[in-house]
Amino acid sequence: MIEKRLPGNRELSFGILHELVGYQVRLAQIALFRDFSDSFAEFEITPGLFGAMVIVGANPGLKQNELARAVQLDRSTVVTVVDKLEQRKLVERRAAPSDRRSNAIWLTAAGAALLKQLRRRVAAHEKRLTRHLSPADCETLVLLLKRIFPERR
Repeated sequence: MIEKRLPGNRELSFGILHELVGYQVRLAQIALFRDFSDSFAEFEITPGLFGAMVIVGANPGLKQNELARAVQLDRSTVVTVVDKLEQRKLVERRAAPSDRRSNAIWLTAAGAALLKQLRRRVAAHEKRLTRHLSPADCETLVLLLKRIFPERR
């Protein structure tokens, strides 16, 4: 099957790629990230930063290592994420009450206010990405995606 044309009207075939679930999931992820980037450009927020803010907002005082596990990143990468949010005064680190050797993270007032704005944008983003799906399709898709490598999540 020919899916695209190259310069000079040459044909480009993707072989079996379009039949592979992993390839389709990856194409969907790329499209999602592009739409997210376009929608949130003025805020300079990536999906990863947004996810970290949501988790910290829902779990005030979360330790950095707990955040790392929640967002499935290694600890050094989470330090970079928290550094970025802290530099923008969206979160603050404090010594964890239960273990003063560990840092815990809280949203600042500015972080909470921004997160409120971002949630409205995310709702519009979700609406765009599911516009070709029925509510039942969306529910089924989420259930199916959760069944892909659940032991690696």
